Amino acid sequence: MTRVLYLLSAALVLTIGLAAQPPAQGGQKIGLATSLQRGYNNVKMNLTQAAEKMPEADYAFQPPGTKDIRPFGALFGHVVNSQYAQCATAKAVPNPNQGHDAEKTKTAKADIVKALTDVFAFCDDAFASLTDESAVQFVKQGQNDITRAAVLYSVIVHGNEMYGTSNVYLRLKGIIPPSTERAAQRGRGGQ
Repeated sequence: MTRVLYLLSAALVLTIGLAAQPPAQGGQKIGLATSLQRGYNNVKMNLTQAAEKMPEADYAFQPPGTKDIRPFGALFGHVVNSQYAQCATAKAVPNPNQGHDAEKTKTAKADIVKALTDVFAFCDDAFASLTDESAVQFVKQGQNDITRAAVLYSVIVHGNEMYGTSNVYLRLKGIIPPSTERAAQRGRGGQ
């Protein structure tokens, strides 16, 4: 099982490194840590801006006919819960959010935006202090040992998934998602 997790982690790390590389012009070498840091900074920006763009009145919004889908605010509470757990694992420290369910207890926009800011502050040093060497060190996740890179990669993947989900809510409210807005401003279309 450990061998499978190690191979899976290595495959994920290789995928991140290849996907994060810019077009070959000057022949930059971008390592694992830098790839993870860039991915994290991007998802952090997207989630933060999406949370800020949605008006307070729409934080309880659920797409019509979808009673089993989280309201917009709860989606971000879920992000908070997940990132605390994942970053605590990567940092090998106790989860400071343990016993506090942001998905159920945070409903006001100000509370959710603050919780999101706080969890990013908690995660920031896990990414900022990352080196190519520390990325491949094993940390304990439950009963398993997993590379730090695999844990931090899951922060990025899950964050991107939740950002994509939030875009549906934003669009249903007539709001252009932040990444689409930035692309349009750079002249790459979007909308």
